[in-house]
Amino acid sequence: MTLRIQERRARAEGGHRAANRVVDILELVAASREGLALREVSAHLEAPKSSLLPLLRALAARGYLEQTRAGEYRLGAKALELGTGSAAQRELPELARPALHELMRRTGETVFLGTLAGDGRSVVYVDKVESEQIIRYAAGVGDRRPLHATSSGKAILAFLAADASETILRSLPLDRHTERTVTSLPALRAALEEIRRAGVCVSVDELVRGASGVAAPIVDRHGRVVAACSIGGPTDRMRPQLRQLAVEVKAAARAISALLGHRAHDNGKPNGRVG
Repeated sequence: MTLRIQERRARAEGGHRAANRVVDILELVAASREGLALREVSAHLEAPKSSLLPLLRALAARGYLEQTRAGEYRLGAKALELGTGSAAQRELPELARPALHELMRRTGETVFLGTLAGDGRSVVYVDKVESEQIIRYAAGVGDRRPLHATSSGKAILAFLAADASETILRSLPLDRHTERTVTSLPALRAALEEIRRAGVCVSVDELVRGASGVAAPIVDRHGRVVAACSIGGPTDRMRPQLRQLAVEVKAAARAISALLGHRAHDNGKPNGRVG
């Protein structure tokens, strides 16, 4: 009996050490902008490479780390998503709802609140206010859409920290949905640069023919993008008023960002893209 208790205690202590080591690894890699090789992780943590390698591989397999071609480890998309899981973001739908309602009232189109999904490849709608028009853009809360083919997805991707954005870009399949879908990394990078300059993303017929979206990023008090506010509707109805819709969605996104403690630059553009 005593031997069994000792064995259980030993297993429990081993589990605690492994859990602590995982946290140590994530904190260490997060502090490195360039990534760390196995030998560097070993040196920093003063732990043998043989014990660290299985943990690093497991974290990479689950998406919390990614390994570069040079063999260095950096934070993966799953860890980046956890980094945005603040209390403010969990409360975001409640905070944002009045602004979403007002945006729908002013534009007459369906309005969405979207965040980066756990797979790092899509945007997930966490709230919506549906248009009262008979013909309208419809999607449900919890629905996911590809980052590269939606206004919400590209608005988030454009204002992520450079390292986080690049990590996600390298993982995107860039599937074609219509003839207007961006399907190459150079073209997508150019589009994201334009979105950063404009502070808004306009997407016309990129995911579905006949449907368009206009989105702006929502950022927290630290300047980190946590979501996007978007307007979706039929292209024929939205195309003539895209400029005004862009003004309206940017104003709504700024108002929601202000509720999270963010202060915009004088030019009204979000000062996200930290890192």
